[in-house]
Amino acid sequence: MNGENKNNLVWSLIAVILALGIILSSTIVTNGIIKMKTGDKTITVTGSAKKQIKSDLVVWRGSFSAQSARTADAYAKLKLDLEKVKKHLVSKGIEESDIIISSISTNPYYVVLPNGMYSNEIASYRLEQRVEVSSNDVEKITAISREATDLINEGVEFQSYPPEYYYTKIADLKVDMLGQATADAKNRAVQIADGTGSKIGTLRSAKVGVFQITPLYSTDVSDYGINDTSTIDKEITAVVTCNFEIE
Repeated sequence: MNGENKNNLVWSLIAVILALGIILSSTIVTNGIIKMKTGDKTITVTGSAKKQIKSDLVVWRGSFSAQSARTADAYAKLKLDLEKVKKHLVSKGIEESDIIISSISTNPYYVVLPNGMYSNEIASYRLEQRVEVSSNDVEKITAISREATDLINEGVEFQSYPPEYYYTKIADLKVDMLGQATADAKNRAVQIADGTGSKIGTLRSAKVGVFQITPLYSTDVSDYGINDTSTIDKEITAVVTCNFEIE
């Protein structure tokens, strides 16, 4: 065999080796991609559940105050007003034992100088007390809160604050809502999988979102959750994000 033939044989062998190497490496890469895809056959969906609830507890607060140049006079007026406030609330059907009265807070008011600055001389004292009522009779307390300013006609400087409405069975309701939201997530996953000819397998993970308790028909959402206390009728929304295996 001459030198030229030897060179041709060598180059032919090299070409064959390179070709086999390329085929082998292509096969390895292709199988690796397939395993990667088959090993991550999952679907992630978000499910939700909504329910309308009616508040079963109301907390209402109000305040009344008296002001005078002498603390003794302001205190005497405040004491008289307290009796009027209690009498008014009891006449509306509230038990006196359910009326919580706060301690007295005292705020001094200083004399204003001609230049608009405050002096160290006290012009008067303003004394204030707060009243609080908690009840399961939501409608009755709501009505009383609206009529409480009638005390002004009796000489009482009374201020009524908006009632706060709560649902006391929220803890048990949240457990039920999470179950409904998870079922909704599974139904969504099944519908998506059916469209691709697949089936839903084991639930791999679930992440619970924050609860949103909002007024009816509200579209407000917060990353930290919403807990509305301004309305009697509310809507609670639960969200769960689930990751399922695909068979």
